[in-house]
Amino acid sequence: MAENVHEDDNLLGFLAENAVKAEDVTYVASPRFLGKDRKPLGWRLRVLTSEECDDIMKRCKKKEFVPGTRDAKIVTDQDKFSTDLVCASVVYPNLDSEKLQGSYDAIGAADLIHKMLTPGEYADLAYTVQQANGFEVGMKDKIKRAKN
Repeated sequence: MAENVHEDDNLLGFLAENAVKAEDVTYVASPRFLGKDRKPLGWRLRVLTSEECDDIMKRCKKKEFVPGTRDAKIVTDQDKFSTDLVCASVVYPNLDSEKLQGSYDAIGAADLIHKMLTPGEYADLAYTVQQANGFEVGMKDKIKRAKN
């Protein structure tokens, strides 16, 4: 009986109202964008929900035919997934801003982000977005944390 009481106490930590909320991440995607104080501007990234991520994943699936057969397989377009994940995670600057898109002659958030950033800056931002959303935690690290 005492064991069940202990489990119930710990179960409280899993309740939605007791879970620590994921916080936005501030990241300097490029030293080229400066504020009035001439310091690089931070970009604000939000952590997506699992549902939002699943929706992005579904949009990035496509059917590919297997050469030499009549078979088809469903594959995920990883480049599109990465871009859509970045665009959904970036809160600031607002990538949907008509003014910002107009200044880069861009159509849509994906086009804008690629025009704003150099290839290396974009790759670093995409990596940071993946980390913020929990994609870069290896199994070894998870096991180590669980043991501690």
